Parts: sequence; C-alpha cells; structure tokens
Amino acid sequence: MKQPKIDKVIFWTGLIMICAISLPILFTPEKTTEIFSIALGFITGEFGWLYLWGTVIVFGLLGWLAFGKYANIKFGSANDQPEFSFPSYLAMLFTAGIGIGLMYWGPIEWAYNYISPPFGMEPRSVEAGDWANAYPMFHWGFTAWAIYCLPALPLAYALHVRKQSTLRISNACRGVIGKHADGLVGKVIDVFFMFGLVGAVGTSLGLGSPLIAEGVSQLLNIERTLTLDIIIVLCWTTLFGTSVFLGLKKGIKRLSNINTYLFIALSLFVIIFGPTVFIISAFTESVGIVLQNFVRMSFYTDSIGQSGFPQGWTIFYWAWWVAYAPFMGVFVAKISKGRTIRQVILAQCIGGTLGCWAAFAILGNTSIYFEINEIVPVVNILNEAGAPAAIISVISALPLGTFVLPVFIVLGFIFLATTIDSSAFALASVASKELHPDQEPARWHRFFWALVLATVAISLLYGGGLSTLQTLSVITSFPVVFILILMTVSFIKWIKEDEINHANTQKEKLNKKVG
Repeated sequence: MKQPKIDKVIFWTGLIMICAISLPILFTPEKTTEIFSIALGFITGEFGWLYLWGTVIVFGLLGWLAFGKYANIKFGSANDQPEFSFPSYLAMLFTAGIGIGLMYWGPIEWAYNYISPPFGMEPRSVEAGDWANAYPMFHWGFTAWAIYCLPALPLAYALHVRKQSTLRISNACRGVIGKHADGLVGKVIDVFFMFGLVGAVGTSLGLGSPLIAEGVSQLLNIERTLTLDIIIVLCWTTLFGTSVFLGLKKGIKRLSNINTYLFIALSLFVIIFGPTVFIISAFTESVGIVLQNFVRMSFYTDSIGQSGFPQGWTIFYWAWWVAYAPFMGVFVAKISKGRTIRQVILAQCIGGTLGCWAAFAILGNTSIYFEINEIVPVVNILNEAGAPAAIISVISALPLGTFVLPVFIVLGFIFLATTIDSSAFALASVASKELHPDQEPARWHRFFWALVLATVAISLLYGGGLSTLQTLSVITSFPVVFILILMTVSFIKWIKEDEINHANTQKEKLNKKVG
C-alpha cells in the first residue's frame, strides 16, 4: 500500500494559523494576553449559556442513542471484530482523553473550590469542604465524556460504515454540506479542528511541564527554572515522538497499557496505605452531592452573585473538552471498528467517568485529609508557591513518599505522552490524502506534528504563561462548537437514511419471495 500523501492546503494553512497565534504570544505577550482576555470575557460572558445548554443536550442525545433503536448499529460490516481487546480499548480511550490534566487537578482542584466556593458559600467552611471535591468530579464526569464521545460517532460511522476515504472532520459533516466537504468549506472545517486541538494540547503541556519540573526539582534537589521546564518538554517530545513514529499498535497501545497499570498500582497503594476510611467516606458523600445536584450544577451561571465561578471553572472545562473533542473523535473512530454505538458511548461515558472519579477520590480526598489534619498545609502552599508545589508536597507526604514521587512523575510523564501521541496522530490523519481505514499517516508526518505541538507549547509557556494557555483553549473551542453541531446533524441524517434504505431493501426481498 502506497504511503499516504499530505493535503498541502490543509497542512500549510493549519501550520500558518498555528504560527499566527503562537508568535504574537511569544514576542508581544502583554498585548496579546490583553486581547485574549477581552475575547475570553466576551465568549464566557455572552455565550456561556451556549456551552451549558449544549452539553446538557449532548448528554441527553447520547442517552437516546445508547438505549434507543440505533444502539446496536456496528461501526463496520456484520462480520467485523474489534481490533483491540476491551481492556486495551478502555486504556487508550482513558489515557488519550485525560492526559496530564488529571494528575494536575486531581490533588489540587478541591483547594480552589474550598477557598472560593460556589453558590455563595463561606470560604473554608464545612459546607465548602463538602462541595470542594464534588465539583471536580462533576467537571471530569459524565458531561465531560459525553462531549468527548459526540464526534466519535459520526467520524466512526463515516469511516467504517459509509467507507469515506479519509479520516477528516469535514467528512463527518458530509451529510449536511454534501460535496462542499471536498471544497473550501471542508478545508476550513479541518483547519479549525487543527487550530482548536493545538489550543487544547497547549493547555495540557502548560499544566504538565511545571508539575513534572517541580517533581524533578524536589526529587533531584535542583532549582526549578524555565530551562528545566523546557528540558521536560523536550524529553516528552522524544518519548511521544518515538511512540507516534511506531504507530497505534506498537507505540500508543503499549504506552496506554503501561500507563493504566501504573495508575491502578498507584491508586491501590494510596487506598491501602493512605487515609482509607476518609477516602471512601468523602467519595461517597461527593457522589451523593453530584447526583443530587447534577441539574443545578449543569445550569449554574451565577447571574445574580457574579462570582465568576461557573465562568472560570465549568464553562472553561466545557470549552476545553469541546476543543479536544474532535481530536478524540478522530482517535476513537480509528480504534472503534467492530464496536457498536452503545459500546462506544458506554465505554467513554461510564468507563472514562469512573476512571476520573477514582483519581479524584483517591488523590483529592487524600489531599483534603492532609489539609484538615494539618499534615500538609496544602492551601497555604498553593497560595504562596503555586499549584505544582502544593501537588508535589501532597505526593511526597504519602507513606514511602520518596518512592511514590518517582512513580507519580513517570505516570504524569506517560499520561501526557499518550495524549500528545494521539493528538499528533489525529493532526496527521486530517492533513493526509486518501487515508485508507486500515492505514496510518506517514511516520514523518506524525513525528512532524509531535514536534510542532512541543514547539508551540514551549513558546506559549515562555511567552504567556498558564493563564494565556487556558484562555487560548476557550477561544479556539468556540468555532468547534458549530462544527460539532454539523457533525451531529450529519450523523443523525445518515443513520435515518440508512434505516430507510435497509427497510426498503428488506421489503424488496420479501416481495421477490412472495412473487
């Protein structure tokens, strides 16, 4: 089989747009940050409701698909079997979807909610403490994974059922835009996907690099500097560049499996040797809060109190997931051949949610326990030295912390590597011509996008810092919202058309038999 060629229009337009957004941050960070802040305020202030309503609708739509008459539609022919075992499939979904973000926010997000709680609660009160870790579970729960899952369905259907020749976002919109998927409209859609993905991945690298650098700094007793952050990113580049060069089965699958085993081992260690009873009790209470207040949390805008909590947290998270969603769709579509609509939805929405909840239950509640029992002053460290220092302090305070810290660093390292692997794979897939369903993008092409992601992350981290990265992810997600709408409408149209065609075919066969 010939090596797939690049689509020069998508490749160069995407690269130019990425440079156009990165270079101003690097060379004029203050002015660019000011412009970004204005754009962020406009999107979250004027269109925050769109993200809230949209995610609820997505959640309901997936429920209808998972348990309705279309649930057993298979992505592929009747005889197609899944390419990956179910454990490996779950591992690849989980590690690609959460990256380093879970290792970052897992031990520390509760602290922000504790000192600046929602619903007008008193900071550092018992009530604020009860809600502190419930909100992270909401942000990383069913709704987040529903957003991730939505684009996977039309993309998998286009690739494995409709037999589209390329794994592109524009092809999943073909049911609505028709032949324009091959023209300018399709190119614009694919370029915006690449633009949004770079913004989302840049945020992940911006979170992960300082965290791992802080851990390495404490482990090796060396000063943490920007140079160390950059060295960390370069090491990441080597790891995920090698993995993406090897491909899905030899690279990404192996990294995902290793990461899952390490995550399970670390979780079991903390449960057994950490504050076991407190972890289980607090998790139980958080589950109750989330389930009882799911609707309230989903529609919370604080339009009267104007605290900014839903805009700074919930809407930011929904925008972050939206920016990542098409990438997850491309990746999940590629690995979902032979699986049904129900299997894909439940694997992501339930499997992904339980994995994230486990991390927040174990890491978050251990961190809370250390704070309230004055073992580690987590909140004070957060305020004085920042989140990375607070997170590493929590990990180091665990039993056998000297041994646990290297495991945590390696786990975070590989978590992000698998996300970047998958992202580079998705970028290369979209910028390739005539990519056969059983074919992977050219190796040099995958490796190139891995280098681009690393370079962009370094420049953004150096020029604008974490706040700019987070702002960028929200801004780049906005056009993606409308792409997701096109994909969803296209998918529903396709399955209804194919249902009618199948019914007509069966009717013709029956008439022939009767005749």
